[in-house]
Parts: sequence; C-alpha cells; structure tokens
Amino acid sequence: MRTKNTESKKINVVTLGCSKNIYDSEVLMGQLKANDLDVEHETERKSDIVIINTCGFIDNAKQESIDTILHYAKQKKAGDVEQVLVTGCLSERYKDDLVEEIPDVDAYFGTHDLPRLLNFVGADYKHELIGERTLTTPTHFSFFKISEGCDRPCAFCAIPIMRGKHKSTPVDDLVERAKALAAKGVKELIIIAQDSTYYGLDIYGERKLAHLLNQLSIVEGIEWIRLHYAFPTGFPLDILDEMRENKKICSYLDIPLQHISDEVLKRMRRGTTYDKTTRLIKTIREKVPGIVIRTTLISGFPGETEEQHKEMLNWVKEQKFERLGVFTYSHEEDTHAHSYEDDVSQEVKEERAAEIMQAQQSISRDRNESLIGKTFKVLIDRKEGEYFVGRTEHDSPDVDNEVLITASENYVRKGDFVEVEIIDAEDFDLFATPLVKTP
Repeated sequence: MRTKNTESKKINVVTLGCSKNIYDSEVLMGQLKANDLDVEHETERKSDIVIINTCGFIDNAKQESIDTILHYAKQKKAGDVEQVLVTGCLSERYKDDLVEEIPDVDAYFGTHDLPRLLNFVGADYKHELIGERTLTTPTHFSFFKISEGCDRPCAFCAIPIMRGKHKSTPVDDLVERAKALAAKGVKELIIIAQDSTYYGLDIYGERKLAHLLNQLSIVEGIEWIRLHYAFPTGFPLDILDEMRENKKICSYLDIPLQHISDEVLKRMRRGTTYDKTTRLIKTIREKVPGIVIRTTLISGFPGETEEQHKEMLNWVKEQKFERLGVFTYSHEEDTHAHSYEDDVSQEVKEERAAEIMQAQQSISRDRNESLIGKTFKVLIDRKEGEYFVGRTEHDSPDVDNEVLITASENYVRKGDFVEVEIIDAEDFDLFATPLVKTP
C-alpha cells in the first residue's frame, strides 16, 4: 500500500542506537530526498510521517526504542501525526510482538526492508543511489560503514539475529563513496562495522582492512581515518603497520574486549584468553607508539564471580586504557548466553561497573594532566555555550574526550583543523588555546 500525495507531506526520521543506525538513517533520508520528499532528521517542527529507526541491542536501548514508539503513537492518536512507521533492529527482532503490543503503528520494517519502506510512503528505491546519504553529522566528519552483519559466535550478542551474516562492501565501491563524501566537505571518515577486522574475508578470501585503509587515505580531502569496532581474535597485524606509516590513519583503535577472565571469556565464546589479549595490547602499543586504545567491557556476565570481577578491575588498572566504557550485562533472548542463569543481580552489575569506571576516571585524569603544555592538531566540531569544542586524533565524537577553547578569547571555525596548546585538564576534557590567534 502506498501513501497518497506524499510529495506534500513532511517526514521526520528519528534515530536511536549506534553509529550503524545513524548511517542507515542517512541512507534512508538520501533515498527519500531523491524522490523529492520533504524529510528532516529529528526535527521539532510538525511532521506528517514519523519513521523511527530503532535499536534492539540491550535492555536499555530496547526500552528507549519502545518509549519513543509509544510517544509518537500517542501523537498519532492526538492527531498531531498522520503515520508512524518503525524500522531497524528492534523491529527486525520483535516485529510480531510489536504489532500485537503497539497496533497504532502503521507498519513495521526490518533491517533489510528499505525498498519496502520506501514503497509504503510512495517512493521508489533508486539503485543508482547506493552509497549516497544525507549526512546528519556535522559535514566535516562521517560514519563510514564498510560491512554489514557479523559471523562471530559471541554468546551475549544478538546482532547476527538482527543484521545477518557478515557482508563486506567492495573496496572500489567504498573508495567511490569516500570521494563523494570528500566532495561534500567531509574530512574525517569514522570506519564502522559490526566487526571491522573481518573485512574482506567473505569477498576476497583474506582480510583486506589494511588495504582498504590505504586506498581510502589516497582520496583527496580526507585527512583523518578512524577505526572502530576491531575484534581482538584473529586481529590482522598489518593494520598496525598501515596505521604507523600512514599519517592519515589516526593513532586510535576502538577494540571491544568485553572481559579478561579466562573462564568468562570462554563462556562468552570470544575465542581468546587473558594471555593472548594482554600480548595483543602490548603488540599494538609497540607497533604504534602513542596509540590511544578505546575498549568496552561487560560487567555481571552470567557466572561472573567477585574474584573474576576483581581480575578485570586489576587488569584495567594495569593496562591503563586511554578510553574505556562499561556495559552491564543484558540477558538477551535467542542468544547462547540466554541459556545461562542470569545470576548476578542488577545491583551488583552496576556496582561492579561503577568500580571499574571509578578506576578509569583516575587513569583518564592522570593522562589528561600529563598533556598540559603539549600541542595537538584539533578538529573543531561545534560551538557550545562559552566554548568552541573540538577533538584530537585520539578522540571519537560523542564517546571520548573533547578539547574546549574559550570562545570569548578566540575564534575558530567549525570543520577547521587548528593547532592548539593544552592549558588545563579535567577527568574527561581538555582546555586549550590556539597557537595562532584568529581575529
């Protein structure tokens, strides 16, 4: 069924969840705009059609998605919205339940239903636009998805259920997409995937991430390439050689490790051990001097003892990761771990996570204070209140440190690179002054 007279209707796309969802929403918006439809991202103005791109990864994300659907379903009942459409991971995973529980939604779509969704609102899926997007981020950086899905057997993860098997996008296609982004003013590519280090195995028979990074770095206008979501097991070490030798590849690596106890890693089905992980981190730091490592951990996995938690805590203190985040374990249906007893209380999960983050706060503060007096190249993201806000090559948007420059004393432009000196530091922020004053 196609909506009539859609060309006069306003469409609002609402995105929940991770950077992969942001990318998908941008592709959706690009298709809608190519059909001459009036579409905006998370606008506050009145819209006729709301499309909610949901997350279904863990409990908190699922609840946020459900609350958002209910909010717009209520607006529809009140006559403020004509149609509410739901897409994304939550809809892929729980469509039948959602149809029953929230029937006021006009239609539900899965993660691979873009052509059907477009058809529903009276638009045509334009194959010639594959890779084209309407950016929702500031125009100087862009999330850059290199593959879809995941082949890993991690016990806690439902992503293969929602996103399917790993599927790499060919190098040549990605280079063309990077050129198109550079032509729009994008200077930083943030590489994302469910598992970026698996890239190429499915279509080339070997890991090709280092080659891809090299080819992307040749694109004129691209100055920073940042790597996210590297899987530790089978980590391709040639990435590190490219990172060390290629000045466009940021000395930054997001590598989710999840835990360090051998017993917990085994139950998680991560395919690695304490010793292997520790050696890998040592190798990464040796091969790329000065690299900043971001990792994420899970607190309260089924069967996690106090001793295993302390082992992870002590390891965090020893490794002194520059960037670190902690999730509390979420007991997800249809995952291997759902067969385990969820025997760590939510209170204990949160206490353990807080203890790790308290240790990390101290690590981050000490590191930040050591940067006072040093100079860095900073990319300016925005002006917020009294400050211009930027990032070094060691910081990814939204999750890492920010560099604050007093706006009353300095002027810099969003999207510009600026050389700065760090003059002060807090736990997770740096304060700086430009080396060259701009009137």
